[in-house]
Amino acid sequence: MTQPQVIQRTFNRRVALLAGGKAVLLTALVGRMYYLQVMETERYRLMAEQNRVNLRLLPPLRGKIVDRFGLPIADNDPNYRVVVVPEQTADMRATLKALARVLPIEPDEIERILRERYRYRSFVPIPVRENLTWDQVSRVEINSPDLPGASIEVDQSRSYPFGASTAHVLGYVGPPAENEVGDDPLLQIPGFRIGKSGLEKVYDSQLRGTAGTSEIEVNALGRVIRELDRREGNAGVELVSTLDIGLQQFVQQRLAEQQSGSAVVLDCINGDVLALGSTPSFDPAAFNRGLSGAEWQNLSNDTAHPLTNKTITGQYPPGSTFKTMTMLAALDAGIEPSHTVFCPGFVTLGSVSFHCWRHQRHGTLDMLGGIKNS
Repeated sequence: MTQPQVIQRTFNRRVALLAGGKAVLLTALVGRMYYLQVMETERYRLMAEQNRVNLRLLPPLRGKIVDRFGLPIADNDPNYRVVVVPEQTADMRATLKALARVLPIEPDEIERILRERYRYRSFVPIPVRENLTWDQVSRVEINSPDLPGASIEVDQSRSYPFGASTAHVLGYVGPPAENEVGDDPLLQIPGFRIGKSGLEKVYDSQLRGTAGTSEIEVNALGRVIRELDRREGNAGVELVSTLDIGLQQFVQQRLAEQQSGSAVVLDCINGDVLALGSTPSFDPAAFNRGLSGAEWQNLSNDTAHPLTNKTITGQYPPGSTFKTMTMLAALDAGIEPSHTVFCPGFVTLGSVSFHCWRHQRHGTLDMLGGIKNS
């Protein structure tokens, strides 16, 4: 075999091997495309649909709390708030500082908002200030060209028509702490409020309601294109308390004359709490809108403890109020009110004598006399 023939045969063999390799790769590529587009059609169609349509939760309207006559003592009012969308501003700190020249925003509040933005995606609005007055809303709108990323939103905010008169019994609402969020998606909605104390906390699950849903079309980055469907949630239940708000205000007004004190008015027939007051009190709406550092220091450092509900958490000697308990125990044991005992001015237990406050003795006393003179 001549030299040219050997070269030609080697060349043909290499061309065949290269063609075969390309055929194998092409077959693998076609097979993979067939698998993805035919065998996995349903899976990728579902993934594409989920990327295109998202469901978002809509916070429900918190249930009212009314007194025994149906008068609202905890309600919801329109809440004008200013929010900032991080992706719509090149410098979020500069935007917040510009807002601070329009609205009262503390420096530590600006730092908190800057930290909070990393908990959400860049297109999620971050609440900056709640419960704006109409004058404040106007100032924000007028200065909007100098506030990139900032805008006004309207939702519902908790209100307490009788303010400090019902602060301790109703409690207040506030944003959930990080350890309270858990796996509940409703608590992950920015600006959502839960009960923190009082009736608001005890009956929070009933007052909270169930969330609605908004079906929205989004692009690959998650930005909203349009809303496809909207289903409003169910408002929380209306909680009917046993309070008499007129009596509650009267009790709180009388207590306000003292430096510190508490009072409870009960229905002696069924045990209903008609009024429950503690002084000094506080404004529960302040916790909803957010306390400044100075406000919190004033409340927490007050020696009269305005945040303490003294009717249920204070510890005090029962004094003469306990006389009714001993009288009821005696009646339950069958002792008649007319039964008399003799007070010699002391009582001896073992080798120890305990003297009465009146050393010259009280003499013979019935039940009513014992309550009066003890």
